[in-house]
Amino acid sequence: MTNKTYIILLFLVVTLLGCKPKKIEIVVNESLETPNDLTFKNLENAINKAYQIRKENSNTPILIRILPGEYHLSAPITIGSPLSGLKIIGAGKSEVTIKGSVPLILNWEKFNNEIYIANLDAAGQESSLGDLGVEQLIINGQPQILARYPNYNEDGGFWQSYAADAISKERVAGWEKPEGAIFHAMHRGKWGGMHYKITGVDENGEAILEGGFQNNRPSEPHAEYRMVENVFEELDSPGEFYFDNEESKLYFWPVAGTNLETASCEVVMLKSLIEIKGDEAPVKGISIEGIKFEHTRRTLFEEYEPLLRSDWTMYRGAALFIEGAENCSVKNCEFANLGGNVVYVSSYNRNVEISGNHIHDCGASAISFVGDASAVRSPAFQYGKFVELAEMDTVPGPKNELYPKNCVASNNLIHRIGRVEKQVAGVQIAMAMDITVSHNSIYDVPRAGINIGDGTWGGHILEYNDVFNTVLETGDHGSFNSWGRDRFWLPKRNVMDSITMANPQMPLWDAIHTTIIRNNRFRCDHGWDIDLDDGSTNYHIYNNLCLNGGIKLREGFYRVVENNIMVNNSFHPHVWFANCNDVFKYNIVRDSYKDVRLLSWGKEMDYNLFPNEESMLKAQLYNIDAHSGFGDPLFINPQKLDFSVAENSQALKLGFKNFPMDEFGVKSPDLKALAKTPSVPVIKTAEELAGHTSATISWLRNQIKGVDSMEEQSAYGLNEAEGVIILKMWKGSKAYEGDGLRSKDVILAVEGDKVATIKEFFGALKKYNYTATVKMLVMRNQSEQELTVRVK
Repeated sequence: MTNKTYIILLFLVVTLLGCKPKKIEIVVNESLETPNDLTFKNLENAINKAYQIRKENSNTPILIRILPGEYHLSAPITIGSPLSGLKIIGAGKSEVTIKGSVPLILNWEKFNNEIYIANLDAAGQESSLGDLGVEQLIINGQPQILARYPNYNEDGGFWQSYAADAISKERVAGWEKPEGAIFHAMHRGKWGGMHYKITGVDENGEAILEGGFQNNRPSEPHAEYRMVENVFEELDSPGEFYFDNEESKLYFWPVAGTNLETASCEVVMLKSLIEIKGDEAPVKGISIEGIKFEHTRRTLFEEYEPLLRSDWTMYRGAALFIEGAENCSVKNCEFANLGGNVVYVSSYNRNVEISGNHIHDCGASAISFVGDASAVRSPAFQYGKFVELAEMDTVPGPKNELYPKNCVASNNLIHRIGRVEKQVAGVQIAMAMDITVSHNSIYDVPRAGINIGDGTWGGHILEYNDVFNTVLETGDHGSFNSWGRDRFWLPKRNVMDSITMANPQMPLWDAIHTTIIRNNRFRCDHGWDIDLDDGSTNYHIYNNLCLNGGIKLREGFYRVVENNIMVNNSFHPHVWFANCNDVFKYNIVRDSYKDVRLLSWGKEMDYNLFPNEESMLKAQLYNIDAHSGFGDPLFINPQKLDFSVAENSQALKLGFKNFPMDEFGVKSPDLKALAKTPSVPVIKTAEELAGHTSATISWLRNQIKGVDSMEEQSAYGLNEAEGVIILKMWKGSKAYEGDGLRSKDVILAVEGDKVATIKEFFGALKKYNYTATVKMLVMRNQSEQELTVRVK
């Protein structure tokens, strides 16, 4: 290189370095008295300034630094593609709060001995609320209770207290203004919740309901698990409030010790706080850190969309909404007292990280990764719907790129979510690929801690999570739950069997990558620890500690379950396909297998440790577990949740390998100090686990038995563990004639009389003994049907 060339290159380098834009720091300070060009009292003005800077120079690095304070937004903050690379850093989640509420200065007056009243019109506040009304009231930083029946009780179960007569005619008759009341009810099978507006009263005195679309398995409201709120006449206990929209009056019964003359008062206005949204190009490199987010409205009656054929419908929105983004992150923040979803990663997203956050006391789901249905080939949108094979797109994989991929939820502390909605999860994944969920602590939730709604498109890694105290207000679910009602899956089992036998690779058209569940600790006392439900396909499940509910695999394909520990429970294979290719080996089970309606025992079942010889021999009757053993696994220190086995454990001789017992849940010291851990299970003997099952009885030369377990309830798709199962049907039986009973039917009612047990079934037959045929309500292929059955 000549000296001249060297000098030219040096000049170019110096010139380029000199042209690099200088980073600009914008400061947000609520205490600021005199704003200047780069210092503002609110975040909205700071964002507007950032847009102005980028308009002048699109490459200028920008940092918005938020100083301690409470910042009330008047509208959601939108961060678009022109702001790519923006960093918003708060002084710390204990110092900086961004709120979707508005402070009110109210003149409270006595209404009666307990209740106070404030006129929002007189206070000049009604114009700022518009038509929103008041659904959430915050007094001295604490959320209050919308007037309800029954009254709030933290230990009251569903919705913290429920009552069958929540909207009975007698109760509704006592309400002067039933319009505007909100009725909540569980799904009849406790598969999530449903929510309705009461719009009036009909001529029979019954409440007129509008809603119920928040669940993708439509049903009547549960007869018992009900709650109603936003009714003036139900304002009857401390902490409750009611807002009269027509008169713009706020009624409130303060808790003892509250001085309303000095108390701060806020009402919630916004559905969303921050929206990171790409437009023509993805928004890139946004970083948000060190902020507490509070106060968003409920979204119960916004537009919900079905997430394919899962049990979910969902509002596509959240306090922090991300869509069309790349390489963005939300770290070390706190999210609390939010009415709906918390963080929603929607449609096209790549390399988005949600980590180190504390999420609690929120109305719906915590972190959701949800793609767009346009990316799914031949989608169907409800349980009983499907695309005919002749009309189906048979190309594997996604159709476009409108889905989250390579995104991460890690080191988050998530608890007390789903305070209003019940079809929720700590982490929800649907129509996504290669999502990593690691080192999260998730507990005190009404349904699953982690849920995968469908097989599209797999590749997820779930590892080192601590998930417990789940399925607290629902049923037939697990700490981890999944569905896989993908293109191969049909509600007609015989058709599905024939299609998958002819097309063994068809289940992999959507579940194109293997989902891994490893090194987690699960405990579910109201369902399964790991629940792979309808169609879940292409999973590798290993090194998991299951403390109570065991592992369930309903029909699906290509699942490998190995080296897991099932304390006080076992393996639950339900309605497997003949060619499922499932593997179950090197596991420690503490009870006999809980199999229901299998067409095969998969590809390999072996080298497992059973609690006793009887449970092992029961399995070996099916020509499986030829090399398995039985005995005490010799857990090292179960009282300290260490279920590693001793060096002389037979489990090690069979091929089991110990895995770490101290790496579950959040890692950061501040979150670890806050996080709970699961309670220690009391180890049960094999005799204690054996329990009792109802006897098999012959009726009209058919074999029947009563439903007596959660396993049978799940396998047959029942709302409750009640009914009479037709185990074997003799085709010469009168009850078989015509469109009569079939094997695997479950009888639910006879001539309208509910049949919960064998005894009740025979009692009903005796009651209608005078007739040769009776009407029977049965569950067949998870769908209720009414049949006319000959019983003589």
